[in-house]
Amino acid sequence: MQKYLVDHRDLLFTLFEFLEVDKMNSFPRFEHFDRAMYEETIRLAEKIAGEWIYPANVNGHKEGCHYDPQTKSVRLPSGFKGASKALFDAGFLSISDDPAIGGAGMPLAIQSCSWEIFCGAGGAPMLFFMLGHGAAHLIHGFGTPEQKFRYVQKLLSGEWAGTMCLTEPEAGSDVGALKTKAVLQSDGSYRITGQKCFITNGDQDITRQIIYPVLARIEGDPPGTKGISLFIVPKYLVNEDGTLGDRNDVFCTGIEHKMGAHGSATCAMSFGEDERCTGYLLGKQGRGMNIMFQMLNETRLEVGIMALGGSSAAFQYAVDYARKRLQGAHFTRMFDADAPKIPIIEHPDVTRMLMRMKGCIEAERMLAYYVAKQIDLAKLLEGEEGRDAQALVDILIPLVKAGITDQAWQITGEAIQVHGGYGYCSEYPVEQLAVDCKVLSIVEGTNGIQSLDLVMRKILMNADQRNYRILKSRMLQTIENSSGAVADVYRNMLIKGIERMDSIIDSLKTHLGAGRYHALLLNVDPVRRAFYDLMLAWMHLWSLMLARPKLAALTADVQGEALTAVLSRDAEAAFYYGKVCAAEFWLATEFPIYFGKIDAIARCETVDFLPGNAVFSSHPCS
Repeated sequence: MQKYLVDHRDLLFTLFEFLEVDKMNSFPRFEHFDRAMYEETIRLAEKIAGEWIYPANVNGHKEGCHYDPQTKSVRLPSGFKGASKALFDAGFLSISDDPAIGGAGMPLAIQSCSWEIFCGAGGAPMLFFMLGHGAAHLIHGFGTPEQKFRYVQKLLSGEWAGTMCLTEPEAGSDVGALKTKAVLQSDGSYRITGQKCFITNGDQDITRQIIYPVLARIEGDPPGTKGISLFIVPKYLVNEDGTLGDRNDVFCTGIEHKMGAHGSATCAMSFGEDERCTGYLLGKQGRGMNIMFQMLNETRLEVGIMALGGSSAAFQYAVDYARKRLQGAHFTRMFDADAPKIPIIEHPDVTRMLMRMKGCIEAERMLAYYVAKQIDLAKLLEGEEGRDAQALVDILIPLVKAGITDQAWQITGEAIQVHGGYGYCSEYPVEQLAVDCKVLSIVEGTNGIQSLDLVMRKILMNADQRNYRILKSRMLQTIENSSGAVADVYRNMLIKGIERMDSIIDSLKTHLGAGRYHALLLNVDPVRRAFYDLMLAWMHLWSLMLARPKLAALTADVQGEALTAVLSRDAEAAFYYGKVCAAEFWLATEFPIYFGKIDAIARCETVDFLPGNAVFSSHPCS
């Protein structure tokens, strides 16, 4: 079995040189932590990932989940229980949560780093872990004191599991069309009846208890999203002393057979088939979607982190393979029949693929962890500073979720390409990473929905485009700070990129004001994709600003063979050289594509066609 590989040095760069997360101990909440404690935590995460989660995930891909129609129960792959215990016992499920509710209280960026490591080792096991954490946050944020006492700590400890029940067979992303019904009972509880589908780990055999946050409409409430409420539905009813009581009327009716994520059970669920499913209102009646959006926003960052973990692992395996695989002669001796075979990493096209992957991943890591820090700052800072941090979170969350998950599909595919035919075979880990990652662009709001959220809610309908103005001010500050450390050609490219985005946003505002919704909505996804390129360019400029002076100090600006000698003996110099090369490669070769995307968005306005079936009426549908 391939050893699990982690880019440990770049994790440290992102946490401590870019984010300076150790300086957050200036806040009372984090004053008892220091860098040594954070680094020890990351090393422990790498150990658990390599020894427990990675082997379980490899086995889970082959073994899959098993559904028993007689007992209506699901068995997860062998090894998942041991991996769960290792992660839970070390406290990683609640590493960033308030100690008052059983958490370790570390910054969210440390959780993001740890979870990236775990997700790279096993996306399917992490789907199980992360959903229980999200359910605990929902109840902690909106539950009654009794509900918090009864459920939160057991969810955060991993003693109980949780999931999320939104999707229905006929509703899909149109959540307002749901049919699940809730009827008030004399004791204040509700009788829940309905069907849900695509429920991740709706049933499993690791924990006896599962908590289901369920969206349903209380009898008599209006149609659409405004009439939806949220309910806590436990698999087993909970007695007053906290022990488990009778089995609730909620059952798994089957599991999906999927392209990937075989170790994660995707369940169809039935609530109240025998008219005895009990649920408890969470928060206020009719506010279910507002409450659920809290969990969605948190889990969207986590889904981005999951995609980042898979992308990073695929890249590490591709580099490792390219170093070891001997094939062909060096390009300087390509016509010499006697030339020795060389590692394929020396071939320019393989180098190009690896450089693109490296550039994407390192900028994505910076962006995702940056958002995690802003989430903490939004809670810790008061007044305008706190509102600015929240504005950054609001506009960047859909970009992190959609951008990183889109790229994961590209990066894992590129990793397969580096492996050649072997990458398409299951004996190499990149095949699993590719099929496992595709679902991430679909779950927690498809990436098309993320595009709508970004363009419509977070920019155009945001008061005075405040979110965008705050983000733009941060980008311009980076450009100003980088003067003297980064070549003007890259700084000017980012300035031009911002100006082009300004023009596109102005154009979209005109469409919105004139009611040209077809032209507007046709462009929301292309705009989001271009916007994401702009964010990676910002991160790379920031990376260059940090790495180039450190590289110069370590190499004394030597060139040629002298530089090669320095890099071969000095790991730190080699690291910063790689950072600089990746950033400049991405800015020079990938960022120019952004301007082509902007041109295409502008030109799309000149294309006039009817929406919907009119375009495809000549195509057979039966």
